[in-house]
Amino acid sequence: MLEEILQFLGGLATPPAWIERALVEQETLLLDHRTLEFKAAQTALSLMGRYLTRSELAARMSRLAREELVHFEQVTRIIRRRGIELRHVTASRYASGLREQVRKNEPERLVDTLIVGAFIEARSCERFAALVPHLDNELAKFYAGLLESEGRHYQGYLQLALLYGDAGDVAQRIEVIRQVENHLIASVDEQFRFHSGLPA
Repeated sequence: MLEEILQFLGGLATPPAWIERALVEQETLLLDHRTLEFKAAQTALSLMGRYLTRSELAARMSRLAREELVHFEQVTRIIRRRGIELRHVTASRYASGLREQVRKNEPERLVDTLIVGAFIEARSCERFAALVPHLDNELAKFYAGLLESEGRHYQGYLQLALLYGDAGDVAQRIEVIRQVENHLIASVDEQFRFHSGLPA
């Protein structure tokens, strides 16, 4: 699965400098991760509501939203056990940068939104795998456990894009969005977040 995901991400792995920064800023990492799980559930529900007549999408997004909320609760428990104060963490440039590529008209809007979802889930999976060898036992076990679910989410988004879009168009849009994703990961980023780029 990880090999397939890395190939989807264009072979661009998380830079070692980001991992080093993540180990120093684990509090921010966890707080941002908590927010991202909530936003993932929110995105799934939003897609479900917008395209409620598309039965396969609605069924998958319903399951995904429930699973992401479970992850949200799990991260919250870890944060509380570690005595970290819950506070707002501003969003990174990553998701908004990807969503800028989404076309405005249907069905292209749906296809691009699903492809963006696939990239977010794929990068999350890759980051969890990159972090696991460097974390304490509790976090390593938790993040290793998330690898399978994030991988399934990536595949699910991609399958839906191919279900509702033309295969040739999907392939072209993956290439376009991949270039943007790679730039966001490989370029210098002023703030540290779960999906941030190279630390400034």
